[in-house]
Amino acid sequence: MNERNFRKVLITGITGSGGSYLADYIVENHPEVEVHGISRWHSTTSTDNLHQSKEKIQLHECDLTDLSAVVRVLEKVKPDAIFHLASHANVRASFDIPLAVIENNIRGTANLLEGVRLTKIDPVIQICSTSEVYGQVDPKYVPITEDCPMNPSSPYAVSKITQDLLGLTYFKSYGMKIIRTRMFAYLNPRRADLFATAFARQVASVEVGRQTELLHGNLDSVRTLIDVRDAMESYWIAMQKCRFGEAYNIGGPTTMKVGDFLEGLKKLATKEIPSRIDPNLLRPADVTLQIPDTTKFVNDTGWKPKYSFEESMQFLLDHCRKEISRLV
Repeated sequence: MNERNFRKVLITGITGSGGSYLADYIVENHPEVEVHGISRWHSTTSTDNLHQSKEKIQLHECDLTDLSAVVRVLEKVKPDAIFHLASHANVRASFDIPLAVIENNIRGTANLLEGVRLTKIDPVIQICSTSEVYGQVDPKYVPITEDCPMNPSSPYAVSKITQDLLGLTYFKSYGMKIIRTRMFAYLNPRRADLFATAFARQVASVEVGRQTELLHGNLDSVRTLIDVRDAMESYWIAMQKCRFGEAYNIGGPTTMKVGDFLEGLKKLATKEIPSRIDPNLLRPADVTLQIPDTTKFVNDTGWKPKYSFEESMQFLLDHCRKEISRLV
């Protein structure tokens, strides 16, 4: 398949952790592309995550739950590619505020797709989903292929399944150019609620004396991890090469227990890091086998990660040390 070329892209949730790294990747590696981003009115006051790229992108104030605002932005920008990353993405919080998460994630996606249909533009759209849609997987389905039954374990996962299926429906019903990617865990320094980042921030805090011990939740969950920079490149390549209507698992080659990751961080620390479990960090229901089969994505795109796990872990810890140093 010939690679698709894009002149103007729109990223929903661009001020978030994943969206900002995607903007950084495109600005740095594809300077010929015009980058636009959607951010809600209460998010646009803070563009900290976009400090590397904010001078080279165009931000649009828009709440995806407001269809009229979505249509206004789409008519103005007329993108030929849309990366849909905007979501309330805190899995633990979704157990406490399930209706808010479901309303935001599902209505926002429906409005985006309907807005594209109403404005009669014809972009390639990537629904950036998550391995959480598979939930608690029967070991017989591991490693997880795209045909693995969806078995959500959180309100967040339910909302992401609905996003995924809305994308499939708009492809089938209206012929829209939709690609669905299901990203497995990646190391994202800008998102503090992820276990890896939370661990790294606490290690950095213990190193400088801001706290005395590290608190954690379930350490037995198994995850496959890649670098955020590899993850964002994979999104770009998916947009260029993946087949419309298809779903693709994306993940890295490094698989380990959450507890093993914590031990790896402790070894990089400049001092001993005491740690203990905090019951408040345990989810009512957790997923424990998140090991992907990425054969389909690799075969269709030729993608492979560039960063080693050791480089990724050091990148994460260095970022968190810089963030914590500003608070001291």
